[in-house]
Amino acid sequence: MNKNDALVVFSGGQDSTTCLFWAKKHFRKVYAVSFIYGQKHVKEVELARAIAEKAGVELKVMDVSFIGSLGRNSLTDPSMAMDREQPDGGFPNTFVPGRNLFFLSIAAVCARELGVNHIVTGVSQTDFSGYPDCRDAFIKSLNVTLNLAMDEQFVLHTPLMWIDKAETWALADELGVLDLIRRDTLTCYNGVQGDGCGHCPACKLRREGLERYLAMKAEKGNWL
Repeated sequence: MNKNDALVVFSGGQDSTTCLFWAKKHFRKVYAVSFIYGQKHVKEVELARAIAEKAGVELKVMDVSFIGSLGRNSLTDPSMAMDREQPDGGFPNTFVPGRNLFFLSIAAVCARELGVNHIVTGVSQTDFSGYPDCRDAFIKSLNVTLNLAMDEQFVLHTPLMWIDKAETWALADELGVLDLIRRDTLTCYNGVQGDGCGHCPACKLRREGLERYLAMKAEKGNWL
């Protein structure tokens, strides 16, 4: 295992792109893996390819479309209308059951083949949209399970786990990629690149975070 290399689970969205450049700052060599899981807006994978090329990162794209067919959700089922707000006492219908479980398990197998023991993912418990597989407890549990399953010493890194979207934008700015992330990523559940549709939950979270960060940056500038 090479302790100076990392593999990033990379969707082409805001969070994973921030993590990609975070990994480039902290590791000698960075690889990335993206997944086609039956999502309606597979354009995100095309953007992931373009961003990885700009970043000089080797990207592997894997077709795991069976994930989207295991249960009904609005990200993979075109007949379902998306929840505009998180329902009380339940998961939003944008939750894809098992997605991060499968992604990280497959990423670990890829990492083992590459001789890499650091795996980076952009999940966050602060802004986790009600998805249980974005929580710190899940990541820690899976880390132990993967190590036991393959007798390896993987380390799952979650740079965004305890920061909100405004702080994620701040990190992107610190890494010098705020404009790239704002322009070239796809976070929108309706498949609109960049600033997105402005109406879906992902766009609202992203926009509110950006507005808070820019306001804080302007206020800080006024004090200098």
